[in-house]
Amino acid sequence: MERTEVLDLMGELKLYGMKSAYDETLATALKRKHEPQRFVGDLLKAEISEKQARSIRYQLAIAKLPLAKDVDAFTFKETPINEALVRDLAGGAFIAQQRNVVLVGGTGTGKTHLAIAIARSCIRAGSRGRFFITVDLVNRLEAEARASRQGRLADYLTRLDFVILDELAISPSPRPAGSCCST
Repeated sequence: MERTEVLDLMGELKLYGMKSAYDETLATALKRKHEPQRFVGDLLKAEISEKQARSIRYQLAIAKLPLAKDVDAFTFKETPINEALVRDLAGGAFIAQQRNVVLVGGTGTGKTHLAIAIARSCIRAGSRGRFFITVDLVNRLEAEARASRQGRLADYLTRLDFVILDELAISPSPRPAGSCCST
């Protein structure tokens, strides 16, 4: 079978990792005189790596993180932030333990940066999550209720490993229709 036919078949089967690694893997296999099983195994590993990378890209996209921030890009120097604790959180153990993380601090202290960095790290490790500005989430929940579709967003959120609520302290509390403030 010709090279182009092999590549076309890989494309048809959506084996994009194998397709992109084919030439290099074949050259290495011929040069080092690998057994056919090793060649096929190397192609399969390339496919698995590609699928994992694609899954991570997809999960990062649906998480709706507003920026690409990482823990290593945060300047811990001259801040009271516990770097070891943040790096531990980035490991994601709190998810397995079903624990909450609350980042508290004034404006400009890096809460959003660290939340995003921890989320990205957890997603790369296989977790699924979603980022919300709290006001936006409240508005979506209210719109869902007005459309008599309560529970759909909540159901979606329960299937995630984590949810980030940013700007929690500045969110207005929703008031039921017809309610009034008393003095």
